[in-house]
Amino acid sequence: MRGPGTKRDGTSFDEATIEVVWLKAKQEPIPGFRKDACGASIQRSKYGKAQRFGWEIDHIKPVSHGGSDEVANLQPLMWENNRHKGETWPKWECKVTQ
Repeated sequence: MRGPGTKRDGTSFDEATIEVVWLKAKQEPIPGFRKDACGASIQRSKYGKAQRFGWEIDHIKPVSHGGSDEVANLQPLMWENNRHKGETWPKWECKVTQ
């Protein structure tokens, strides 16, 4: 079983992919912080951490529905939003919005 924030094969994303996905988030005025698709604040240094401002790489179209590891299918999501999304695609709601 794949863990959250991992590639299709269950391995970790490389640093280059993590950075590209991070840059997809909306910039905040505070350096090192951005907002995910739900509007929740995430911090670059908290990648992969289930804590305040932590975030994960989310497959927009889940792997279980045929989603790929292509950057176009990846987005940064605050860890609680990613876990809440789970398999509810395409109809899912944000858990944390700030």
